[in-house]
Amino acid sequence: MTYARIIALLLSFGWALTPAAATAQAYPSKPITLICPFPPGGATDTISRVIQDSMSKTLGQQIVIENIGGAGGMIAASKAARAAPDGYTIMIHQVALAAGVSMYKNLSFDAVKDFVAIGLINNATSTLAARPTMPPANITELIKWMKDPANNTKIGHPGVGSFGHLATVLVAQEIGAKVTQIPYRGAGPALNDLLAGQVDLESQSAVVAGPLVKSGKIKAYAIIGRNRFAGLPDLPTMGEIGYKKLDIDFWHALFAPTGTPQPIIDKLNAALREALKDAKVVKIFTDGGMDIYKPDQLTQAAATAMLKSEIKLWGDVIRSNNITAAQ
Repeated sequence: MTYARIIALLLSFGWALTPAAATAQAYPSKPITLICPFPPGGATDTISRVIQDSMSKTLGQQIVIENIGGAGGMIAASKAARAAPDGYTIMIHQVALAAGVSMYKNLSFDAVKDFVAIGLINNATSTLAARPTMPPANITELIKWMKDPANNTKIGHPGVGSFGHLATVLVAQEIGAKVTQIPYRGAGPALNDLLAGQVDLESQSAVVAGPLVKSGKIKAYAIIGRNRFAGLPDLPTMGEIGYKKLDIDFWHALFAPTGTPQPIIDKLNAALREALKDAKVVKIFTDGGMDIYKPDQLTQAAATAMLKSEIKLWGDVIRSNNITAAQ
């Protein structure tokens, strides 16, 4: 091969690689839309806004949050799946994405095939909370009480398909109790009826339950999650007392449409990692009873594995209990 042909070949490779390299280097050159699948003011929206500023600073472009509610987060996911895979539309989602795969029929997207994970954000602990007049003194007595058909345990939840709903369905399933599930239009109304003694139990955010338990307004029997909650250190996890399937978390993660170039995913993952090291972000999450994932859990692979395992977990629960979105 002549010297001239070698030079030409090298140049041709350089030209072939230039567009992809330029795309990665130039990204982002305009604001990024972060689709949030629930209305403003909820947990997922709040977490979006906690990481928004820090990620924007790292990326050098503003992240703009677009709230798209409806169908348990499936409408937002459908829009995000159809977005151009260029890194300018990303999505935050949570347990509802995994559950929705089994609960909503004829979805226009495939949660595994149509999204590429950017990274996990955080997880939150829940309590198995109860009305203040519940007779059992501890979790062992509560389980026995729930198994007694005469008590007809009434469990309130924020809505069909919510984490509060699915978590308590799994609790009842694992301990072998038949219960009556009562849906509400959101966490607020459900909590109000728990305080008033209209329902017996709920899966309640640990950070919300903590002050109410300490003031005697509600009771709490155990933690639904992998770790104990510092605010209520005496409560065991359901896993500690033998129900390992209840080592579950209310997680959040970032996703992008499949086909988004890997260098862009890497930049977004790096920006997310920086946000999760930000002292302000760490304080907000810690004060809110939420745990940030450890560095080795902040990989794209870890987030992908989490989604797949959660789709199986909640799919089994939904099918076993005949749960549908129409309930």
